[in-house]
Amino acid sequence: MSNLSLFDLTGKKALVTGGAMGIGRACATALAMGGADVAIIDLNEEAGEKAVETIKKMGKNAFFVRCDISSKEQIQDMMAAVIEQFGRLDIAINNAGFGIAPGGSETLEKDAWDKVIGVNLTGTFICAQAQAQQMIKQSPTGGKIINIASMYATIAGGNCAYNAAKAGVVHLTKTLAAEWGRFNINVNCFSPSWVMTPGMRSVPAEVLARMREVTPIGHIQRPEDIYGAVVYLASNASNFVTGHNLIVDGGHTLNTWLIPLERDIPPRVSPEEEPVEMKKDLDALSEPYDNNGGNT
Repeated sequence: MSNLSLFDLTGKKALVTGGAMGIGRACATALAMGGADVAIIDLNEEAGEKAVETIKKMGKNAFFVRCDISSKEQIQDMMAAVIEQFGRLDIAINNAGFGIAPGGSETLEKDAWDKVIGVNLTGTFICAQAQAQQMIKQSPTGGKIINIASMYATIAGGNCAYNAAKAGVVHLTKTLAAEWGRFNINVNCFSPSWVMTPGMRSVPAEVLARMREVTPIGHIQRPEDIYGAVVYLASNASNFVTGHNLIVDGGHTLNTWLIPLERDIPPRVSPEEEPVEMKKDLDALSEPYDNNGGNT
């Protein structure tokens, strides 16, 4: 009989920023599948409440907290609300972010740069800091903090502000891991590829085809393709793993692909099967959603 108790999250208390849709919603779903209760942190109350309903249908406790992670005050209020409900915090996933910074680097306005850095990097740090403060003072001390980076932390395919922010998230993760290990806090991150989130709706079919062509696994990443990474980094299975950036990109960053990829057999997921979770996210909304091109 197999024993998967190392991955069991039953009784754990978790939060996910940007948890209403896309990658964040996938993270919240994975945690609930593992047995955790989950606080959904987001700006979109309607989608957030629908994510909460989904988790409750899985038999887990969940609730929504509205929070703008560019505001330290709102982050502090959010943490207070989570602890009031849960009493402690075992797992925190810092996913909230966005990707757009209009124009090329030679014309990028400072305000646009500041906004991208402020949410994706500074917001991640302030959230992690508040989470660690709670994990340090609770008993037993400790917990798991998981930051969402991007494959654009290691390759220069996005815009300069987003790339710099996500590269910063990776090194921030390493630094916090080095500092907070003494409190039994593991700090890791993972870097997804292009993910079938609502922001992918407007991507032309020929671009989607090219994404598949330069991904060895052969299909575009779906939100559920990060479930395993989330459960692993949140569970006891990763207790001796800290400061790590787990790249979950189907192999895209392995090569420059000067020679086209070939396939001997069909990929596990066909193009027709890719958008399933994206449609669920779209169904959660009453109005069109624009995540500004970000993948989180």
